[in-house]
Parts: sequence; C-alpha cells; structure tokens
Amino acid sequence: MSSSRCIFIFLVILLIVFGLSRLGGTISFAQSNSQLLPLQGFTAFDTPNDVGDSVGLIWKVSENDREGVHYIVSTAPSQEGGGDGQWTKLDPILSTTCYKSDFPQYFGIDESNKLWHFYEVSVTTTTYFKLAITDGVNIVEFPSVVSATPKGNWFDTSKVNILVCVIFFSGLIMFFIRAARHNPNLFIRHIPGLDAIEETIGRATEMGKPILYLNGLHGMDSLSTIASISILSKVASKVANYDSQIKVPCYDPIVMSVCQEVIKEAYIAAGRPDAFKSDNIFFITNDQFAYAAAVEGMMMRDKPAANLYMGYYYAEALLLSETGAATGAMQIAGTDSITQLPFFITTCDYTLMGEELYASSAYLSREPLQLGSLKGQDVSKALIILILFIGSVLTTFGVTFLTNLFRTF
Repeated sequence: MSSSRCIFIFLVILLIVFGLSRLGGTISFAQSNSQLLPLQGFTAFDTPNDVGDSVGLIWKVSENDREGVHYIVSTAPSQEGGGDGQWTKLDPILSTTCYKSDFPQYFGIDESNKLWHFYEVSVTTTTYFKLAITDGVNIVEFPSVVSATPKGNWFDTSKVNILVCVIFFSGLIMFFIRAARHNPNLFIRHIPGLDAIEETIGRATEMGKPILYLNGLHGMDSLSTIASISILSKVASKVANYDSQIKVPCYDPIVMSVCQEVIKEAYIAAGRPDAFKSDNIFFITNDQFAYAAAVEGMMMRDKPAANLYMGYYYAEALLLSETGAATGAMQIAGTDSITQLPFFITTCDYTLMGEELYASSAYLSREPLQLGSLKGQDVSKALIILILFIGSVLTTFGVTFLTNLFRTF
C-alpha cells in the first residue's frame, strides 16, 4: 500500500472519530438539557388593587424556560383536592411569557420584576394551587401546595399619583379664588373678541340697527351653549343700557326659553323692563340648513350692525358668516368646533377659539369664583407643560423616573 493511500485512510478515520465525538457531545447536551430543574419561590397572594375577584401566583424564572416548555397550574378548593381528590388543571402557560414586569399596575416598575413569573387566577373563595413544569416528556412539580383568599381593596394604589395631582391642582385653584376675592383685577390675558363686544353694541346703537346673536346648534346640555348663554347675559346687559335691540333666532326651543329669561333679567337689572321685547327671541326650526336659510334671510332683510356667533356649529358656519360679511356687519364668533374655526377666522372680525369661549364668562364678569378658577387652571396647565418638557428631556437621556411617576396603568 502506498504511503499516500495510508495517509488518506488515516485522515478519513480522524474525521469519523471527530464527527462521532461531536455527535456524542450534542446528544449528551440534549440529554442534560432535557432534565428539568426544580421550581423555586412559588407563592400565592391576594391580587392588589382589585375588587376581590382574583388571586396572583408568582414563581422565579429558571433555566427551564424555553420554547416548548410549559407551566401547569392546578387548583382545588382544599389541600387534598376536590371532592374526589382531583385537581383542576388550568390552561398551560408558555414558560417564556407571564412576567411581573408585564403588570406594572400591581408591582410598579422595577428591573427585578423580569426575574419572576406572575399569573392571575379569577377566584372568589379560598383556593389551593399546585405548580408543575413540563417539556412534554418530563414533568417536575413544586414540592408544596400554596393557597390564597381574594379580598376587595379600598384603594387602587396604582392611581395614587392621580390623587396627589388632584389635591395639588385643586389647592392651586382654591388659592387663586382666594386671591381673586382680595384682588378682583387679577390679571388674565386679554381676549380681543370680548373686548370688542362693547364696540359692536355702540356701533349698532349709533346705526339704529339690531344685534343678531346666535347660540349654535347644540342644546342646553352642551358646554358651548352654556358658555354662549353666559356671554349673552353680559351682551344683553350692555344692550339694555345702550337702549339698543338684540335679536336671538334659536335652533332649540329649550335654548329659546332660557335666552328669553336671561335677556329679561338683564333688562330688569338695567332698570328698563318695559324695553324688553320677548318677540325678538324666537324659535325657527331644528333643521340645520332650514335654520341657516332663515337666519341668512334675516341678515339680508334687516342688515344687522353686528352678528355674534357663540356656540357649536357645523357646516352652516361658513354660510352664516359669509352672508353676514356680505351685509357689512361687524362679526364676532366663538366656538369649540375645531372643524369650523378656519371659516370663522376667515370671515369674522374676531374669533374666540376653543377655551376662550369658556373663559368668557369669567373675563366679562370678573366674579372671584370664576376668575380664580380660570387663573388656577391656567397656572396648572403651565405647570403640566413644564413637567412634560422636563420629562421629555430626561427621557431622551435615559432618565425615566419622572415619566414613571406620572404614568397611569
């Protein structure tokens, strides 16, 4: 036999031996990996922050956790099992799921929560539990049985941050109400649209023409309509003092009744009850475009000196305001309908946007309760914006404690 052939046979033998050794190592590793380790830290307890309809189970994450391995929880009403000694098995739990970190509303935010499994079981009475782990071939049980009794909790501790914020911001508002009682001229930002109301009434008086006031298309259950009625009360007081006229065509009959009473009280307070004309506050129709057409007709016939649109509006907003602009009337609008704001801004002289409509009553009356509430809310919003900014900056650099402090679950 040639030396080259011997060398070839020798290399083949080496390759075979090496391959068998690797295969044996793989087999031995698979055999060792198939051995399930004992479970640790299995505990049952009442689930926190609930109404008493569940208990929680926790146990430590182990080296057993991998695809294909499942935990099995069994329940029974007593430590010996059910009436026939049997335990009820729940659905298998994949070993790579269900961690304490998945439930921050119970355990907060902590890196150590990733080292524990958590499983919530819906029960209403004292229940006993057993835990086992299986890979489909082998099975290992936790050596002891645990139990827990569900109880209702008085407080949801995961919402303590909300409670603290409510107390703080409520105290802030009360502080500014007290300040407004001592100083009725407490500064709030000027709203040009409200400052111009007196100018519009004076203009209407000089021209001998009426003021047209619209409350929008919502009923008295709408915040925007309530805010509109508040503004109407102040406008009516000035109209009564100036001996001018105001007309209020209404979309809703209940709103019409409220408007009549508000304007009547304004005239009585001004000492001119005989000048009040109930016929100037009237119901037209609760059909959207029929209402718009009727009001547009009034604008073209009466040529009012000023049109005030306060409340919630839909597609009729542009029809009304464009017609009013065509008659040469001075127009002031206020709405919280974000879809109609662009049309009012384009066609009206002044526009109250969003919350400016709600702030109008406090702005016009300077009543301490309303003024202090408005000031307190503004300061609260400024603080919230500041906290959001600081939290965003800190989170960008990986500091999340402030974000977690304000997180709700």
